[in-house]
Amino acid sequence: MRNLVTGGAGFIGSHLVDALLARGDEVWVLDNLSTGQTGNVAHVIAHPRFRLMTGSVLDRALVEGAVAACDVVYHLAAAVGMSYIVSDPLRGIATNVQGTANLLEAAFAHRRKTVLASSSEVYGKNANVPLREDDDRVLGPTTVNRWSYSASKAIDEHLAFAYAAQGMPVVALRFFNAYGPRIHFNGYGTVVARFVKQALNGEPLTVHGDGRQTRCFTYVVDTVRGILAAGSTPEANGLVFNIGNTGELTILELAHRIKALSGSSSPIRLVPYADYYGQSYEDTRRRVPDITRARQTLGFEPSVPLDDGLSQTIAWCLDHNFLASAVARAPQAVPAL
Repeated sequence: MRNLVTGGAGFIGSHLVDALLARGDEVWVLDNLSTGQTGNVAHVIAHPRFRLMTGSVLDRALVEGAVAACDVVYHLAAAVGMSYIVSDPLRGIATNVQGTANLLEAAFAHRRKTVLASSSEVYGKNANVPLREDDDRVLGPTTVNRWSYSASKAIDEHLAFAYAAQGMPVVALRFFNAYGPRIHFNGYGTVVARFVKQALNGEPLTVHGDGRQTRCFTYVVDTVRGILAAGSTPEANGLVFNIGNTGELTILELAHRIKALSGSSSPIRLVPYADYYGQSYEDTRRRVPDITRARQTLGFEPSVPLDDGLSQTIAWCLDHNFLASAVARAPQAVPAL
């Protein structure tokens, strides 16, 4: 089986690459390396079943050729990170919407099974937890840039289901706060990266707002198990699934756990959202997934406890580039817990 992984040099994508190679498949990666890093796939760059293509999903000809040459498509390429989205919503919308449109158009033309990475951000401010896949979306005004990411990922899903209605095998997955080794030094897409970096460098752990907002964090190995199940389960076609851990905790509690597990003496500091994101930002208080559908259809069950996953993540960060004085080294393959 030859798999195309867009965004395969990114955090989640590179772990998916490892898993696909481990099961004996061939993997082609398409990544523009804007937030992905060659270091994430350096350990497989010479693998006979691996190929890295540097390019953008906005390049329709490149996307069409890559999709045509592969059997299954995993579309993870996207603009990620709230600070990035808030500061440059136009680029984020273009990447997420037009890039996905290009990918799905090619996959439909060649009848390729596609797994689309979406996000828990689709739910917006809906506080009716746990969140089910058919729950309403509750968003703030369009003048607040923060909601452009939610809207763009929802459009991606609408496109996917429109093609599904025409007979295309496609599955959408809503990820809930994946974290683990290879998180980005600049914190793209995860508060865990920011807290670990601050803790290891003796900087204050900056908790936005009052810190009572809650999230659920999913170790990347569990996230990848969900992706693989979606790609190999015919009954999943035409459906959307929550892929996440159901353990809920406040962001303030997360900061305390990371501080303790890293042995850091850093203080924890509450800062207004506006200090980090500017005025064009709103947050949601609670976000907890209902994973009943994923359990029943995909056999998905997160298995890595938060403290175990955080310990693995901190250890990886210590061994790589999260210390201000450290010299970055190429990541090695990460064993599954």
